[in-house]
This record gives sequence, C-alpha cells and structure tokens, in this order.
Amino acid sequence: QVQLVESGGGSVQAGGSLRLSCAASGRTSTAYAMGWFRQIPGKEREFVAAISSSGDHTYHGDSVYGRVTISRDNAKNTVYLQMNNLKPEDTAVYYCAARNTYYISSHYFTTGGDYEYWGQGTQVTVSS
Repeated sequence: QVQLVESGGGSVQAGGSLRLSCAASGRTSTAYAMGWFRQIPGKEREFVAAISSSGDHTYHGDSVYGRVTISRDNAKNTVYLQMNNLKPEDTAVYYCAARNTYYISSHYFTTGGDYEYWGQGTQVTVSS
C-alpha cells in the first residue's frame, strides 16, 4: 500500500503558475509510475501528465502540452506538476495517482484505470 498526498493547489489569475506536489508514503521501496489527472464536477476525469518509475519518460496531455511539466524526485518520494500560463479552463481538482511497476522501468500510463492508488486531490482555481 502507498498513500499519496497532494499539495500546492490554490487560486491564481490567468497567466500565473503553480507547482503541485504529490508525496508518497507507505510501501515506497518498490517502483511506481505516477500520473496526474484532473476533474471538474460533473465531467469525466481528464489525463494531465504521466512519468515512468525511472523518471526519464514523460507524457503530457494535449490540453496542457507546452504549459505543464511533470517531474519526480525519487529520493524524496515526490512527484511534481509545474503548471505555467494557467488558463481558466485549467480550473479543476487535481489528483495524483500511482501504479506499482515492481521494478524501475520506462513505462508510463495515461489511463486512470491503469492506476492503483489515488490521492485526495487539490483544488486549482484560475480566474480570468
């Protein structure tokens, strides 16, 4: 089992930046691929970004491509989501997710169903 706790959400004006963090605890000795998703109430969950357990392969969703960067610090068991040039349509609850890959690999996952563990979410609000 691994527990995920997101932080760093908040309210910003359009064009601003935020850095979200996701701290993992519990059974962190194994390898995890990580992802970020977001959801607006009443809408489907949307993929934002993913990173392999090795950290050298990443993928970013079309709606955030060029404005968002996912990264990780395995020594700190933390994954980050740097978001720049934020837009009002980025307003959502952002969730961190983890999938046990059992060994360090270059695989990442872009579908919510591929992930085993989820954080509680952090709200991001972008005003125009």
